[in-house]
Amino acid sequence: GDFGKYQFFQFILHVLSGVTAGMHMLSLITVGAVPDHRCFIPDLDTNITGLNFLHPNLTQFVPITPAGTPDNCRFLGDLNETFMCDKWVYDDTYYQSSRGIEWNFVCNRRWMGAVAQSSYMFGVFFGAITLGSAADKYGRKTIFCWSATFQLILGVLVAFTPEFYSFLVIRFLYGIFGSAGSYITGFVLTMELVGPSKRTPCGIAFQGAFAIGFMLVAGWGAIIKDRQLLQVIYGLHSLIIIGNWWIMDESPRWLWAQGRIKESIAIIQKALKMNNSPITIDPSDYITKTKIRRDSQGEDAGIGDLFKTPNLRNKTLNICLCWFANSIAYYGLSLSAGKLNGNPYLILFLMGLVEIPSYTLTALIMDRTGRRGLMAFYMLTGGLCCLIAAKLSHGSTEATSTVMVGKFLIASSFAIVYNYSAELFPTVVRNSALGLGSMCARFSGAMTPLISLLDSLDPTLPAMIFGAIALLSGFLTLFLPETVGFPMPQSIEDGEKFGVGDTCFTSCMGKKRRLPPPPPKEEGIIKEMQPLDRKNQENRIREEEL
Repeated sequence: GDFGKYQFFQFILHVLSGVTAGMHMLSLITVGAVPDHRCFIPDLDTNITGLNFLHPNLTQFVPITPAGTPDNCRFLGDLNETFMCDKWVYDDTYYQSSRGIEWNFVCNRRWMGAVAQSSYMFGVFFGAITLGSAADKYGRKTIFCWSATFQLILGVLVAFTPEFYSFLVIRFLYGIFGSAGSYITGFVLTMELVGPSKRTPCGIAFQGAFAIGFMLVAGWGAIIKDRQLLQVIYGLHSLIIIGNWWIMDESPRWLWAQGRIKESIAIIQKALKMNNSPITIDPSDYITKTKIRRDSQGEDAGIGDLFKTPNLRNKTLNICLCWFANSIAYYGLSLSAGKLNGNPYLILFLMGLVEIPSYTLTALIMDRTGRRGLMAFYMLTGGLCCLIAAKLSHGSTEATSTVMVGKFLIASSFAIVYNYSAELFPTVVRNSALGLGSMCARFSGAMTPLISLLDSLDPTLPAMIFGAIALLSGFLTLFLPETVGFPMPQSIEDGEKFGVGDTCFTSCMGKKRRLPPPPPKEEGIIKEMQPLDRKNQENRIREEEL
């Protein structure tokens, strides 16, 4: 069946990785928070143990910037001369302890906070490509469980790192395993286990789990004020997936593709029993009559195979741009919102909560509309929101509304690209393809703060760049094939043939896509994994008896 008790149980084990991935990726928002701050003024701040952030005599010591706001990096001396700060006083209304306060991620040290977050994102970037290939070679479960183990260790270790550059190294390693290894591999495990009718809701559920991790960052941050204990709590959440070493199964589809038929059938027998299925299978029958189709690379297929043939190469480059554009538009819209006033924990919680309705709507309509057209629509309209937000006043009601609508659209598109990528590429390189796409997304996520520095030339330039990239990718998405209603390709040869000649301009304009030709039949040979049902089994037994 598409989704029996067995698939549901395994899916729960997989999707928990989404919660930990979201939490680890966003943990620095609270652990490294930089609250409102001002210069430490020697003539004013004499009581070290009880500094008053809003001192009544503050205005006579703080210069005003050209924008009309108090300067939090300079102060005035007795003769009205200006001095650069070397110490700061922080507003402790919401944050009493953080890396940003300890190491002063402010003024001419702001780069330290940016680099700390980028080091994690570049870790995810590196992990997405290396662990994606490793999962195709060594197995989904192996990479999932080792990543769970290392993210637990590193998530706790990073809380006790006393020096900044060592902190960067740990953060980089933390990113490799914290938001790449288990999350992407868990997603692929689910896509290879559930039937076509349940791929959409299961895939979308991973995005929802990530948003839950987002909200947990805010919830724990509001409760625990000590940054060291807070990071330890975040790290310990990986305990919820450590048990998968013993209770999670390897992907039977991957085992089958590797020629490990006996192990694959053993898992399928376990699933049939757990699902109370009346079907019985004879392992020896499949083992003696199964032949796995392989190209010249066989089980050694990897990322390089995505670029060797023209159709796979075009699909790979196009989908990589989709990942890149979704990520950069998402973060670009967030930056366009300007500073939101209020409780930072509540705002952070709502920023995660707003994504849940987008995922729910997408799950309900994606199978009816198809992946390609819906994702193109979301990206094109999300890109327009970037362009519109660039022209509106930051912090205004109109700008905030535009940004929230844009985030709704881009979050939906991001959810689709995971499912779409998993269905578009063959089993032997599926994890590698998802890892490559995720790598592109993390690279653009790490680059977004750097692109935002271009606002010194023109305040609207960064958002215009983000919007233009989303619009370009949304248009090019129309040239990808549709995947709804088609079986997932298994080999490199399947992947190359999949969707040839199918674009929105050939199948969306009143024309129907032709079904792919059936695989050649060879007597006594089973080419690839086929859906198992009673009718197929009875027909096969009858043929054998004849």
